[in-house]
Amino acid sequence: MTSQPWLVVVDAQRIFADPASEWCAPRFAETLGPIRTLVDEHAGRVVQTRWVPPHVRHGSWVAYLERFPFADREQHDPIFDLVDEIADLRLPHTVTEPTFGKWGERLHDVVGADAHLVLAGVATDCCVLSTALAAADAGCTVEVAAAACAGSSDEAHERALAAMELYAPQVTIRR
Repeated sequence: MTSQPWLVVVDAQRIFADPASEWCAPRFAETLGPIRTLVDEHAGRVVQTRWVPPHVRHGSWVAYLERFPFADREQHDPIFDLVDEIADLRLPHTVTEPTFGKWGERLHDVVGADAHLVLAGVATDCCVLSTALAAADAGCTVEVAAAACAGSSDEAHERALAAMELYAPQVTIRR
């Protein structure tokens, strides 16, 4: 395990911040201050991630994007841009994936094997949860900064945190 943790800011995108979006995380704006504090604490060891729809709709993504047609857009649509408050931080690394979980080859290439990750972002009950479990399963030590995360609802946020707590000591929740 590396001694210096990496901050992973998961999907701080317009699609999750815009109150008009079906995927709005209602407390998204409340994560921005805690995320900025974490960015300062991690001095360049920061990765921001973005979700984009798959180029080719396949398998379960076909039904998913039929259910949420507003998100079935080209990958470069501005709805998938980072919010200005995060984009303005000019973070050193960006990983874009057409999957909810961001742990994969691209993130691994930035942080290395068996990394210590601190997760922040949205949605706690989808992309943060998916990233945390896959990274822990791959051997990473994962901390979830609860105050720097927002869910699709307060209840969903808390349920996701409770589910991730079941994976201790691989995943811990920083409250």
